[in-house]
Amino acid sequence: MSKSARSRSSAPAHLRPITVDIPAIWTPEQALAVLDLLDDLRQTIWTRYGSQVQPLLQNFQEHAIGHDGDGPCDDPSF
Repeated sequence: MSKSARSRSSAPAHLRPITVDIPAIWTPEQALAVLDLLDDLRQTIWTRYGSQVQPLLQNFQEHAIGHDGDGPCDDPSF
């Protein structure tokens, strides 16, 4: 077992990542319903936390654009 796998499994339950399996058998209607739910969730979070999240997003975008001086950064860790 890798060191990162051990540290994840020993982390408290509320800090462990949650995996979400997406069935390969959804109908287009079911997939659309999930997308609608995600849109509603995003809007609710933005309404509640948008003013706090906006500076973080701006910082992230500035960092990503400035990474190579040419455009958005392709590194997913940013």
